[in-house]
Amino acid sequence: MKKICFATNNVNKLKEIQQQLDGLYTIVSLKEIGCEEELPETQETLEGNSLQKAQYVWDNYGVSCFADDTGLEVTALNNEPGVYSARYAGPQRDSEDNMDLVLKNLEGKEDRSARFRTVITLLWEGNIEQVEGEAKGEIISERTGDQGFGYDPIFQPENETKTFAQLSSTEKNKISHRGRAVSKLIELLKDKV
Repeated sequence: MKKICFATNNVNKLKEIQQQLDGLYTIVSLKEIGCEEELPETQETLEGNSLQKAQYVWDNYGVSCFADDTGLEVTALNNEPGVYSARYAGPQRDSEDNMDLVLKNLEGKEDRSARFRTVITLLWEGNIEQVEGEAKGEIISERTGDQGFGYDPIFQPENETKTFAQLSSTEKNKISHRGRAVSKLIELLKDKV
C-alpha cells in the first residue's frame, strides 16, 4: 500500500482523515517523516496556507503529501475568524478561548450564519492539485456536545438539530467541510494508486 504524508500536527485531524482514507493509503504523520518543526502558515488565504504547508514538506523532505487549512467564516463578523481560526483569541491556539471570543463578538447580532471551509492541497511527485469542502450552518449561543474539536460545540450545520460536537465522527465526516474535501481528495488519489 502506498504511503502519503498528511502535513499536520493535529492528532484529531489525522484521526478523522485516516478513517476516511482507510484501505486506500497508509497515512503517515509529520512526526513519522522526521518533521518536528511547526509548518509555516503566513498566507492570507486558506488556499495559500494549505499550499505553503504542502510545499514545505515537499521541499524539505521530498515526500508526497497533502495539507489542509480550515477556517470558520461567520457572516456577521465579516467572515472572521477565517484564516485565523486556530489563533483567533491569541497565539495560545486555545479552542475554549476562540469559542468565547466568537460568542462574545456575536452578542446582540441577529445573523448567526456561518460556514466552515477546508482547502486541501495535494502535492504528488511535484504536481499540485487543490480541492475544497464547505459546510454551512450557524453559531448557536452556547456550547453543546463533547465530540469533535475546535469550534464544533458551537456550530450547528444546516438541516441538523445537533452541533458537530454532538455527532459521531462517522456522522460528521458525511456532512463536514473536511469530509467533503477529503471525498474530493480520495477521487484524486484513486488515480494515483
